[in-house]
Amino acid sequence: MLAYTYVERGKFELREKPRPALEGARDAIVRVTLGSICTSDLHIKHGSVPRAVPGVTVGHEMVGVVEEVGSGVTAVKPGDRVAVNVETFCGSCFFCRHGYVNNCTDPDGGWALGCRIDGGQAEYVRVPYADQGLTVIPEGVSDEQALFVGDVLATGFWAVRISDIQEEDTVLILGAGPTGICTLLCAMLKHPRRIIVCEPSAGRREFVREHYPEVLLTTPEECRDFVMRHSDHGGVDVVFEVAGSEGSFRLSWECARPNAVVTVVALYDEPQVLPLPEMYGKNLTFKTGGVDGCDCAEILRLIAEGKIDTTPLITHRFPLEKIEEAYRLFESKSDGVMKVALSGR
Repeated sequence: MLAYTYVERGKFELREKPRPALEGARDAIVRVTLGSICTSDLHIKHGSVPRAVPGVTVGHEMVGVVEEVGSGVTAVKPGDRVAVNVETFCGSCFFCRHGYVNNCTDPDGGWALGCRIDGGQAEYVRVPYADQGLTVIPEGVSDEQALFVGDVLATGFWAVRISDIQEEDTVLILGAGPTGICTLLCAMLKHPRRIIVCEPSAGRREFVREHYPEVLLTTPEECRDFVMRHSDHGGVDVVFEVAGSEGSFRLSWECARPNAVVTVVALYDEPQVLPLPEMYGKNLTFKTGGVDGCDCAEILRLIAEGKIDTTPLITHRFPLEKIEEAYRLFESKSDGVMKVALSGR
């Protein structure tokens, strides 16, 4: 089968690999019908994910059809259409029982797919702990609608869940890339008083303006002054730092009012500075970490009910054979790209 492979820092290759086989009773084999590229894949390519294993098939955003299941799998069966969770988790350790599945203590727990074990930018993928890692797609929900459920949409949903947005709040989202848009969609479910999106790219600001006209827009250069004009207590009530760019972490706490919540969603290439003397007296609550992707069934229910729609994010489509072209486009952020969909052979 075709599989896009991490060779070494700075180098991916499309290779022929054997189709994966069941390795344990709780495994499933999924035929990938649609996949995508995540910015985290680029972090692997650039060497920013030290735990990534050379030789691994990359990719963790995918949907597909179950082909085989191990004897211990009960939640899915061959023929089921499924969304694949970015995380694999045992479901029984201390962290899993408390919903902190990103910190599953199993050797294959947390973000393993496409990082430490073979992922889904391929024709088939083996999913450990399939009862937890696969969610059946409801009738009437398309592959395109379900594509981002297991990763960027789960990330946005998790970030909003832990941020405790109230209806009187003003919310700031730093970054209008795919994860920023998914965070926006989930924040809108909470009906805050206003949402501000800060994004340097004119094309991405236009995307927000076209699809979500009720959202206020600004740029990083104007963000602090804009926030002060459009908030009630010297800053916003909740900040989502999704950009992970130079200066965005500082902007996140500078734009927050005293006693606000700052939720860091971004994965950074470089260490960030926490200037506590400058922050003193703001009494901020920071919430950070990798996504706890345990809400996929709830997210799919909301999609089926028409309350979340991420399909506008799919701006380009490629067959798996042309994945290198898809990566070049996605990495360059040219031609209005937001997300690409990769179809199997």
